[in-house]
Amino acid sequence: MTVLNHLKTLKRVLQVKYLYKVEVTTPAARRNQKKKTVCPAGDRDQTSSFDQLRNEFVLYRIIGNDLVPRHEKGQSRKNLDFILKNEPDLEGCEKRYIVNRIVDPDEENSIIGMLESAGVQYIHIPFHLDEYQGLPLDHEGVPRKYLPTGELFPQLNAAQQCRIWMRLYRHKNNYVMNNNGARNAALREAKTHAKWALPWDGNCFLTAEAWEVIVADVKKQSECPYFVVPMARIPNNESLLNKDYKPKADEEPQMIFRCDSTEEFDEACYYGRRPKVEMFWRLGIPGKWDHWHIEPWDIPCPDYSKDAGAFAKAGWVARLFSGQAHLEKGSSGLVDRGLARNEAIAALLDKLDGEGFHFRYDATRLCYVPVMASGGTISETLKCTLVSTADEALSRGPYSVVDKKTLPPSKNPHDYWHPAPYFWPIPLPIPGLPYIRKDGKRVPGTRLYESMSDNYDRTRLQRLYDDTFVLTLAGSVSKDERYDVHAANLVRTWFLNPETAMAPHLDYAQVRKGWNKNRGSSSGIIEAKDFYYFLDAVRLLEQRSKLTQSESNAFREWLSKYLHWLRTSPQGVKERASQNNHGTYYDLQVGTIAAFLGEDTLLRHTLRDSRFRIVHQFAADGSQTEELKRTTTAHYCCFNLQGWIHLAQLAESCGEDLWRFEGPQGQSLRRAMEWLLPYLEKEWPYQQIDKFDSERLYPIFYAYLSHYGAMDGFEHLEIPGQEDVKPLFCPHDGIRPFWQLS
Repeated sequence: MTVLNHLKTLKRVLQVKYLYKVEVTTPAARRNQKKKTVCPAGDRDQTSSFDQLRNEFVLYRIIGNDLVPRHEKGQSRKNLDFILKNEPDLEGCEKRYIVNRIVDPDEENSIIGMLESAGVQYIHIPFHLDEYQGLPLDHEGVPRKYLPTGELFPQLNAAQQCRIWMRLYRHKNNYVMNNNGARNAALREAKTHAKWALPWDGNCFLTAEAWEVIVADVKKQSECPYFVVPMARIPNNESLLNKDYKPKADEEPQMIFRCDSTEEFDEACYYGRRPKVEMFWRLGIPGKWDHWHIEPWDIPCPDYSKDAGAFAKAGWVARLFSGQAHLEKGSSGLVDRGLARNEAIAALLDKLDGEGFHFRYDATRLCYVPVMASGGTISETLKCTLVSTADEALSRGPYSVVDKKTLPPSKNPHDYWHPAPYFWPIPLPIPGLPYIRKDGKRVPGTRLYESMSDNYDRTRLQRLYDDTFVLTLAGSVSKDERYDVHAANLVRTWFLNPETAMAPHLDYAQVRKGWNKNRGSSSGIIEAKDFYYFLDAVRLLEQRSKLTQSESNAFREWLSKYLHWLRTSPQGVKERASQNNHGTYYDLQVGTIAAFLGEDTLLRHTLRDSRFRIVHQFAADGSQTEELKRTTTAHYCCFNLQGWIHLAQLAESCGEDLWRFEGPQGQSLRRAMEWLLPYLEKEWPYQQIDKFDSERLYPIFYAYLSHYGAMDGFEHLEIPGQEDVKPLFCPHDGIRPFWQLS
């Protein structure tokens, strides 16, 4: 679920209740535990430079991005126009502006044009998409158990989940919004021009009367290096033109800094999560924020500054209308403002992520065998093996789910059907008892290609994947039309012909008798894992016009329905939450199908979330905790890592890099390979009750070599050349046919 979906869900909830009780603290409680004596404002000495500055005050207003729906589109420009036309001259104060990383070029140009026409000085901080695109998510800021793939994340309410997403996007937020960064830029520049610096938000407006009170208060207590100026939220800007108008100022204040003050805003704090309040906490400025929760994923509450207590209050300032009247009043408005603000931030960041991704992504691009599209050559030995394998495939099929010898619990032959491979009947002569699990011991008929597998659909599905892929590869290198014709017929029979087509779901994959009304389990989704290379075969058939346009459209319609089932069915939702290899292969299915269908947002989000899986699945040393719990640990460690190689190749095909991602403790694909590959020459020390094919390590070795270079300590090993390793492994191993062609 995306950040925006969390927010939309929350908007429908009238009273938020915690699903999981998160341990939180508050600044007030924390300070009761660690008290600090604050120094009164009058104990500070002014520096000699204070009286040497020619200006009394410099007001910098920071103009940033409109955040729809928190603001009305163009509201920053409209408020600037109101200020330039209506705000009086402020005695002793020079007005300046900061144009702060506005992402809309038209809005930015309009605002700069207005400032230049008015003859007002400004600092321009530009936005650069390439700089933004290079920023990572803040994986280190969220405790592992609260990450979106963590065990506690689903137990949090929508508001908490949204705040976690906001923390994860902190670096991107800080670049685009540049909230405290722009404040500090204004503060530093203002201190060189005046005795008093006002680094204020762009929607602040001062009436002549309000300014007189501020100046009088500051001069009366000029020994204070800091002042807070309470803010009044204005529902109608025109009311400020009434000389007698004085609203109630009880909103989060703006601040004034003496030129010799030392505190600056913390640029680690991000917009939408108390960036200015952090300064209040340091200075000991009291307010409702002292009782706000500090959650486990928040930036920690700061200690008192040495200047704590050195502040006073001065006058008031108006906050101009946001363009959204329903968000401006009452306690419900406060809650809704927060939701709308986070929704707007999420929407803007997602839009920017999408713009960069869109330039790198092409739905027609082959993800796994680009050499076939570019006309690359392969060795004669590999080519002969490929053609020979394709010739065997010509003698098989086409395949259909209606050909199985037994029916699923639904009694519909079009439903894919396969029993759970490790669940056996209880050895008691009592009918109706639920089956029991024997990890690593397969039920007869659930092993690929064995005679009894004709009872079910798993072997046929694998034949579909493998034969279609091999035939299209052979068609690429041999130019023999027979291969493409047969491959296209395999696709038609399994997906398009109404008499033979599979229903677009896996409701009866890995059924455990006596459980869940004899419906399939989430783990059954992994049986369709090999869509990832099969879809490259379909791309090749389409590029060579072996499928008509109407057939391609019908296939995409089938695939769209299946993808919807993957993402919304109880099985799919549970599989996505899986902590082991099932989660990896779920992402691989969703990602490759999204890539094929042109669902670039879903593809981008899937690749984003896969980084959280790396943090969860791999220990700091590269071991795989979940896979080492199994009875066939060598198999599952290789199988899961092989899935990650496929995901990284998918990411690479659209300009994303999983190969070099590192988690907070160094969790990475590289370290996982470096943990596993030494067992090329060492005995496997963990439980493995089945025979294990050690050659499965060679594709992982060559993936490492191609992305990280030679691995230290392997110089003495006699490893066969890449094309000398067998091109065909058991499909249970997770290695695609002719894996060398990548």
